[in-house]
Amino acid sequence: MLLKRSKLETVLRVGGVFLIGAVVCFSSQGAERANYSFRWSTNFVDLCGIAEGTLQKIQAAAWQSDEWQKLLFVNSGKSDAKTRLELPPAAGTYCVIDGCIRFQPRFPFEHGVTYRAVCHTSTLPGNSQAVADMVSTYIVPVERRESTTVITQVFPSAGELPENLLKFYIHFSAPMSRGNIYEHIHLRDEHGTLVELPFLEIDEELWNPEMTRLTLFIDPGRIKRGVLPLEEIGAVFQAGRKYSLIIDREWRDAEGNTLKEGYVKIFKAGPPLRAPLDTTTWKINPPSANSFGPLLIRFPAPIDHALAQRMIQVTDLDSQHVRGQTSLAEGERQWSFVPETRWTLGMYRIVVDTALEDLAGNNIGKPFEVDLFEGIERTLRKKSVSIDFEIK
Repeated sequence: MLLKRSKLETVLRVGGVFLIGAVVCFSSQGAERANYSFRWSTNFVDLCGIAEGTLQKIQAAAWQSDEWQKLLFVNSGKSDAKTRLELPPAAGTYCVIDGCIRFQPRFPFEHGVTYRAVCHTSTLPGNSQAVADMVSTYIVPVERRESTTVITQVFPSAGELPENLLKFYIHFSAPMSRGNIYEHIHLRDEHGTLVELPFLEIDEELWNPEMTRLTLFIDPGRIKRGVLPLEEIGAVFQAGRKYSLIIDREWRDAEGNTLKEGYVKIFKAGPPLRAPLDTTTWKINPPSANSFGPLLIRFPAPIDHALAQRMIQVTDLDSQHVRGQTSLAEGERQWSFVPETRWTLGMYRIVVDTALEDLAGNNIGKPFEVDLFEGIERTLRKKSVSIDFEIK
């Protein structure tokens, strides 16, 4: 049988949506004419031109992810230079919409990154023709705008931090882009020497849902005593020495623009914190009745900023939650709570989740360097502890 093939590459932008790909036409005796094309945007890629009857068969089959990927495979279009292995498919969902097959990534396509879609048309239901794969690539445009995104705060905020510090929180004024974050974050000692591999570099970056706060962990292997990285490479921080956490201006936000300016936090490493948190050492300062005065808690050492915001709550003695706003000050040594309504005479309760941490990861009743082979009583500890106080 004689099979003729013509191929037309198309690139067209319509209302912010890019039509990029190959329109492939086949003609043979008794063969159905097919015109397939790709349609890209920052939030999806569509495979169009599939017959309505074929789409109905796909919907009826209720394909799983691996079956969709046999037809439409999408990844970043890069390969591992060392192993020459193709990167795995991008995470996302498939559906049939507006007469097309759509792949929607879990996270929007990143600005400036090249993505690739491969269509294996031979896997379409009822298609037995030996058809070559269709490939389309797409680069999310980087829109050059005036840089406005800045780093608003880095926690812990104190100027002296324990030498066994566990993590930083980096806050941004606008959503940031995901990927390659460790290229833009550096740690130098007081002599300007780059600290070697200080961070726990993980693929699943620890962002809040709004992409405005990054949790940056120090490698725990260089904190816990008796483990190999600490013995061979040494601790990240040494008490008595100064360090600089440096964040490059070239880090891009979610719109593809660089930061308005870089950021440097200079601090001194102090003695380590190794004891578990003990609420009996906290100083409680209750407000007056019939006021909006703050309830204050003073800690002997700084507390984890993000965890303290949600793991310390106020209730009455019937466990009814008291609504209000919490904040931390004085280098995270002071926690305050301002109620939505005036305080009334009587007894109240501060409820603290035992997963609360200090700056070195020590919990209430449990140090960070806990022995993994401790007795069972350690794992059966309470989930919360309470402190009663009186409003007079």
